[in-house]
Amino acid sequence: MANTWWELQILCESDLEDSIFWRLENSGWRGTASQRKGNNFCVKSYLPQFQALPQDLDDLSHLLRQDALSMGLSAPVVQWEVIDEEDWASSWKQHWQPQEIGDRLLINPAWLPLPENSDRLILLLDPGVAFGTGAHATTQLCLESLEMRLSNEPQSFVGKEKESDGVVIADIGCGSGILSIVSIMLGAKKAYAVDVDPLAVKSTLENCKLNGVSPEQLVVAEGSLEVLTKLLEQPVDGIVCNILAHVIISLVPDLSAIAKHSTWGIFSGILFEQSKAVIDTLEKHGWIVATVWRRNEWCCINVRRS
Repeated sequence: MANTWWELQILCESDLEDSIFWRLENSGWRGTASQRKGNNFCVKSYLPQFQALPQDLDDLSHLLRQDALSMGLSAPVVQWEVIDEEDWASSWKQHWQPQEIGDRLLINPAWLPLPENSDRLILLLDPGVAFGTGAHATTQLCLESLEMRLSNEPQSFVGKEKESDGVVIADIGCGSGILSIVSIMLGAKKAYAVDVDPLAVKSTLENCKLNGVSPEQLVVAEGSLEVLTKLLEQPVDGIVCNILAHVIISLVPDLSAIAKHSTWGIFSGILFEQSKAVIDTLEKHGWIVATVWRRNEWCCINVRRS
């Protein structure tokens, strides 16, 4: 873990927010969050200091400016400074509040009190340095798709046995474990989650404990599809994958190893302009596209085998 971090602050028009999130994710920035400032948004993100030089930040600022101008928007105001680890660990959390998603889910930061009189299924979340907060459009689209797929009535199951309809889920690129944990909450029997980042694995395990999800219900491992294939006892019923378009395209040819004829999939982290390439690859390998849900610049592709 780094002892000092870059804190990046970007003041931008609202229409540029998704593009900025995408740029930062591609560049390895963590803890990205946004807060409304009048008619604009202030986006904050963090990166260990040793991973970037000031010239790298200048280059990123230039790319963000180009993105804005190509969209006919005002250039964002970009500032950065070096902060200590303790400041970093608490700074980004100040801007993250409970968030309702879909018809049934509420994501509640683990360090905040639970909302009163809520009839929603509450996911307690502390993403740590893996940073999946549910704030990004791609995660929200995946959660809404899971809600559609898993129609069991939600119930509190902390300290109890969880009834299930037998559905088994694979989560490739699990991040903080949001999609895996919610799939269990929505009625899945079991989930397998993998991520190439060991910090994501650690975060997912911690969030399982926060929500009373047992190791038998959610198996977590470091790695990608090849590791997942070895973990599985049999093909899964559903696949969720919220990464980036080019990574999804590279995984699709080998997904048949974990799928059966009735398996469905939820793929996101895809810019809408990239969706055709992903869809073409999915269809080439035997997947049928059911729906493409779009939010701002992003989309989520729901597919099935037959």
